[in-house]
Amino acid sequence: TMRWEEVCENRQLQDLPFKIELNKWGQIVMSPVKIKHSFYQGRIQRLLESLLKTGEVMPECAIDTSDGVKVADVVWCSAERFDRIQEEVSASIAPEICIEVKSSGNTLDEMEFKKRLYFESQAIEVWICNEQGQITFYNEQSELAQSLLVPNFPDRIER
Repeated sequence: TMRWEEVCENRQLQDLPFKIELNKWGQIVMSPVKIKHSFYQGRIQRLLESLLKTGEVMPECAIDTSDGVKVADVVWCSAERFDRIQEEVSASIAPEICIEVKSSGNTLDEMEFKKRLYFESQAIEVWICNEQGQITFYNEQSELAQSLLVPNFPDRIER
């Protein structure tokens, strides 16, 4: 079994074309990333940065969950939460917004599971972007018509 710190420092795991996470047993889980995934991830990050004037927008944020370390594709973190987590190897508390871009290798059950894990770790909203760029917004109670934290965020990423 591995700790997240060991994963981060392992030279053999650097520069792989995979998203790397740990499950609760310390086993490495790797998912391949396609160009479209990177495109959506980058566009979401830039849109968030243009719509929010406070906090930090970050790609590939490692978050401690009850099922090991998960890596959200994009997050937004308030200045207060960022101050708490910035020196950590993986975030002990989830950023307020955790965004997952669904890959063809992900099942809807996996996305639901990750969504629950982020809420357990104190995320306020979880967004899921599907393979067509459609974004679904959630708070802990239900699906939302739009983000409550970033109401101007579009529900579709256009090319």
